[in-house]
Amino acid sequence: MKTIRIAIDGPASSGKSTVAKILAKKLGYTYLDTGAMYRCATYLALQNGLDASQVDTLLTLIEENPINFGKAADGSQIVSLAGQDVTLAIRQNDVTNNVSAISAIPEVREKLVDEQRRIAADSGIIMDGRDIGTVVLPDAELKIFLVASVEERAERRFKENQEKGITSDFETLKQEIADRDYKDSHRKFSPLKAADDAITLDTTGVSIQGVVDFILEKAKKIIDRG
Repeated sequence: MKTIRIAIDGPASSGKSTVAKILAKKLGYTYLDTGAMYRCATYLALQNGLDASQVDTLLTLIEENPINFGKAADGSQIVSLAGQDVTLAIRQNDVTNNVSAISAIPEVREKLVDEQRRIAADSGIIMDGRDIGTVVLPDAELKIFLVASVEERAERRFKENQEKGITSDFETLKQEIADRDYKDSHRKFSPLKAADDAITLDTTGVSIQGVVDFILEKAKKIIDRG
């Protein structure tokens, strides 16, 4: 059966990762969480007291602390840095609030994009992020751009944090998400935007299953065409 590359982009908490994981399982594809890679870089910067100006030191740390993905017994994803499980650590508020600044560093993006392209050399992969369809996989056979209201995305992040035992304030989350939208869409390198040939889907009020079914239908049409 023909396999394809699927790029799913969108702002914070638009449902990218959740949808991508389900799709990967249904299609038997590899899932690559690019956002987690940038979170790992941010985590390294924070742990070592680095700011965005200390690029060379950060690049060395990324080189010395390889990012790997694995699966827990329940099937959930495990993210590790140099063998250390950082799955929950990279989702803490301090990382979330600084990841836009670290992600905007051209050298960091270049290093991680090279790694993402290497992993995606073969088809049968689903990648989610903010510049997959425009920069990382511009020739992906299917590109999806998910959007949702700030209010709904804040609710999703609030519930997600509660489930993970992370304390957060709803109004603060709303402001943080709005701020990150601005930073991500206005950065000089690889800004958040839909690719010209991407299908934009507003997920406000749409269930996860509804989004999955929509993308699955588009994917199967491409696959069936051979």
